[in-house]
Amino acid sequence: MITISPRLRNRYVAFTFFCLFFFVALHFLAIKLLNFAPAFSPLLFPLLTSFLAVFHLFIACFMVMKYWCDKKRIYHLAIAFAFTGSTVLLLATLTCFPVWLMQPGMPHVNYSGAMIFFMMRNVMMAVLFTLAGVLFIFRHSPLTRLMRHLIFAGLLVFTLTMVTVAWFYSGHSELFPLDLINNTTRQFTALWKQIINGALIILWLIALTTLLIITRLRNLFWASGTFLCTCYVIILITLLPADFIGGSVWYSARLFETTASLLIILTLLHDVFSLYRNSHIKYQQSYQNSIRDALTRLYNRSYFYESLNQALGKITDSHPVSVIVCDLDYFKRINDNYGHLQGDKVLQFVANLLMDSVRPQDITARIGGEEFVLLLSNTHSEAARLVAERIRLSLSSFDRITTEGMLPESVTISMGIYTATTLPVTAEECVERADKAMYEAKETGRNRVVVYQENKALRGKAFHDVSRGFATR
Repeated sequence: MITISPRLRNRYVAFTFFCLFFFVALHFLAIKLLNFAPAFSPLLFPLLTSFLAVFHLFIACFMVMKYWCDKKRIYHLAIAFAFTGSTVLLLATLTCFPVWLMQPGMPHVNYSGAMIFFMMRNVMMAVLFTLAGVLFIFRHSPLTRLMRHLIFAGLLVFTLTMVTVAWFYSGHSELFPLDLINNTTRQFTALWKQIINGALIILWLIALTTLLIITRLRNLFWASGTFLCTCYVIILITLLPADFIGGSVWYSARLFETTASLLIILTLLHDVFSLYRNSHIKYQQSYQNSIRDALTRLYNRSYFYESLNQALGKITDSHPVSVIVCDLDYFKRINDNYGHLQGDKVLQFVANLLMDSVRPQDITARIGGEEFVLLLSNTHSEAARLVAERIRLSLSSFDRITTEGMLPESVTISMGIYTATTLPVTAEECVERADKAMYEAKETGRNRVVVYQENKALRGKAFHDVSRGFATR
């Protein structure tokens, strides 16, 4: 016994309810349209045919582009040929309605020819949709170039054959007489009512079953394609009781087909916008990875220097730029005593503290192992010193317990500040001077803030001293 997963069953149920709602709503819409403008109804069929031809050409172009982007998905090519052939036959159908825009009565319409084009178009599309479902099975199988060319040639030959046969049987050759409609009475012949209509329903049911079983409505594209198959089945069933062409059922059928094709176009546009959105998200992720440090997610050295150069081009006495270079004290001891994994946790904790301590428009970057740098725009020297002191005091207040093991012991930081107020000064010079002030903080006891000046370094007041020892930075 074949079992169907609840998820797949729910998908089929939702698809069924959507089809029922769509066809009921569209049926009432068609009736209202014909009742609202009865004089317009003779023009409705060729007008809808024109729209349908444009829609199918649009879909065919989309499918060709999708195949061109991924030639492993050869089933796109089958669908492209289906809609390309349909476009040609729809344009040929319009030739059965001579100068229909200028003659609303259309006294010399080749109704039988139009019906033959309709029949051959249904045969061609049903077969190609079934082939598309079969080719979908081999989407992950490697196809050689020769195999792709053979499939392309087979699809091309089949499509051209169907178009050619339809052209000859539609009344353009006396060697192929075929009447599906009496052009005088517009009555369907027995051939259509007893054989062809039922055969077309069977063909579309085969295509519908193939797509339902193989694709399992796994995405909107296949759901819309399966919906189109369902649409043709409903159209042909509604035409079964019709005795002549031109009734409301016939116009409703063409309206169904046009609307279903429009839904496929909307699905393809949805795919395009989804691909654009996904590619944009991936681009943003890739860009962020290129400008951020992998461990701490702070900005990296190259992005910091790029941002600093941009900021230096805008500085004035009233809009200075401050650079704070920070270095953790005795960080090598943490790595040696607790391991590099614990050292990484310390760096991540400090990075989060630095980001939380500055404004969103400021830049926080990691430029070395345990060395960080802050770029504070529109910030004077004294304001930068207050920011640095707040960070220093905040970090020194944490220990192993308050950080839930992120810090194995109390950690301190030494910080150097340089404020650029006038040009000329380069980004490298700014960082170098802030780095000198940071070294001054290291040499005078660590855990302190030093502000750089041209001739001397003003030592910031340390709230408590730390033993200098002989450990490295």
